[in-house]
Amino acid sequence: MLAQNGIPTPEDLAGVLPPEERLARGPVAIAECFQNIPCDPCYHSCKQGAIKEFTDINQRPQVDFEKCNGCGSCMSRCPGLAIFVVDATYSDSEALVKIPYEFLPIPEAGETVTAINRAGREVGEARVIRVQNTRAQDRTAIVWLAVPKDLMMEVRHFKVKGVR
Repeated sequence: MLAQNGIPTPEDLAGVLPPEERLARGPVAIAECFQNIPCDPCYHSCKQGAIKEFTDINQRPQVDFEKCNGCGSCMSRCPGLAIFVVDATYSDSEALVKIPYEFLPIPEAGETVTAINRAGREVGEARVIRVQNTRAQDRTAIVWLAVPKDLMMEVRHFKVKGVR
């Protein structure tokens, strides 16, 4: 399915998602990178050593979930925007999903946006909690979204309301 339409299968995702026990302990990065291409900025940006060292620059990143603290330093360095941070401990009913974002307009904290899944389908609403957009991030904003917990592994993008 991934080769035909760009949407990862459950089997593809099983190889990159953290176990439930790790999700229950706080924020963690998830690298949904499914192509073997020459790329390793995430490895060099991780101060925790949570992105495992590449034996070949063409291999896909692997996150050591035990070392990852969910800081997100790898997110804005990924040219494919393929790394997300999920925090299942955000609240009893909501999870926090941190998404790299390079579109305009950039939403503002407090705004409600339309949550989008990997297939580009609307799956609900999300609340913008915070937007990180520093010079060090090289014009890749990190948007923190509060989403219902049952959508934390589905929401991977969003649409600002009122924008076509």
